[in-house]
Amino acid sequence: MQSRFKYTRRNKSMTDNQTKDVILIGAGIMSATLGTFLKELEPNWHMKLFEKLDMAGKESSNEWNNAGTGHAALCELNYTVEKEDGSIDSSKAVEINEQFEISKQLWSYLVKNQEIQDPQEFIRPLPHISFVQGEQNVDFLRRRFQALSSLPMFADMEFTDDPEELSKWIPLMMQGRTSTTPIAGTKMNAGTDINFGKLTRKLTDNLAKHDHAEVHYQHTVTDINRLEDGKWEVQVRNYQDNTLEYHVADFVFIGAGGNAIPLLQKTNIPESKRIGGFPISGAFLVSNKPEVVEQHDAKVYGKEPSGKPPMTVPHLDRRYFGDKSNLLFGPFASIGPKFLKNGSNLDFVNSIKPNNMLTMLAAGVKNMPLIKYSIEQVMMDKKDQMRELRKFVPDAKDEDWDLLIAGKRIQIIKDTEHSGRGYIQFGTEIVQSEDNSMVALLGESPGASTSVSIMLELLRNNFPQYIQTWEQKIKEMVPSFGESLAEDSALLKEVKQASSHYLQLEGNYSKQG
Repeated sequence: MQSRFKYTRRNKSMTDNQTKDVILIGAGIMSATLGTFLKELEPNWHMKLFEKLDMAGKESSNEWNNAGTGHAALCELNYTVEKEDGSIDSSKAVEINEQFEISKQLWSYLVKNQEIQDPQEFIRPLPHISFVQGEQNVDFLRRRFQALSSLPMFADMEFTDDPEELSKWIPLMMQGRTSTTPIAGTKMNAGTDINFGKLTRKLTDNLAKHDHAEVHYQHTVTDINRLEDGKWEVQVRNYQDNTLEYHVADFVFIGAGGNAIPLLQKTNIPESKRIGGFPISGAFLVSNKPEVVEQHDAKVYGKEPSGKPPMTVPHLDRRYFGDKSNLLFGPFASIGPKFLKNGSNLDFVNSIKPNNMLTMLAAGVKNMPLIKYSIEQVMMDKKDQMRELRKFVPDAKDEDWDLLIAGKRIQIIKDTEHSGRGYIQFGTEIVQSEDNSMVALLGESPGASTSVSIMLELLRNNFPQYIQTWEQKIKEMVPSFGESLAEDSALLKEVKQASSHYLQLEGNYSKQG
């Protein structure tokens, strides 16, 4: 089929101080959140969002591809690190919890102002529980509980090593448990289950209603080039009519999930050099049997096996998708060449460039445990997976559980001053050009849950000249902006109560008495 060409460049009637052209790449939770902020802060700026698939939230932010259920460090043990002296470093847990509360503030603002409706479609109350086995892990959990429960954010945390009490918290996991191995758990009723796919679609639909925003599905970005005047020219393939389009922008945000690294490489900015990605496919055992699902109403995290990376933390989650709910257990992983679930088998090979080849080779040499873990995961069959599940659910029956292939996560590989060449980074990172006009978001968990904080950081870093002007409006959307929830317990209580009201989570807190 012969391609046609279309060039789009808006003729500005205002100066650059008054308006900007913005391009958002990828209709995931990050682009939707950034677009939401810019729509509110600068309603005269022109935005275009391009998404390869036929709807928003279908790839990395999809409810079946993103296992995050509201990461708030309430039960995730890898956010509390044991120091050499045996004390517990809770700083990361405090940071993640505050970031999640910030996200809830923006969502509450949007519900309050009727920009998005029916919050129960994307967020529900769900207790978050940590569960450990073995004397050493029980001791760790007790010390973690003592460290966290003294902080306002975690003051309602409960601890028990009583099997009878645990049977009330997690009946499915306690049935048939005959081992005399010590066990313990902590519980926070203030947890949530979040359907990030649904939330992303609500945010994107709201953005599409804006007079100066365009949302284009079945449009994929194929190239990005810097123009002589400093602006960015983005080449886009329109799959609907096979048109090749060119769009020009002052600012470009690459929020394309796993495809962010290849797109960042196309910009040729110095910051794109010596960065690579290691793609890992996620998989979960899922049960849709009502008689099984109804026995477990919590998100339960265990502790990663000794010497294993954080991604190995086992967890059993109750998930809500529309009017249906199920249980997911995992994660299991495998190595695959695609950077997106709907990507190409050439993604990984094409991402290896002369400027990052040594970085990638060094990562392979330095991270043999991760490679070994991935190979072990590839070799697992359902019998092996069920054996892992039965450590959580002793009476689990093979016929009640099926394997679900989830989305992709890309572990960032980079060179750093402290860790040297080929460092694999866990988490989320913003990469930006020196002039702040090009930004890419790389990485994975706990990104979706902390999306609002990440985008606020982006606004601070890339639009510093506007922050003072924007501050009042931002504080209207996020009342704790510029304040510390960890240090101001009164403000923490105020924003949590407001979020609970507007997001219809009252039951979430009434359980705490």
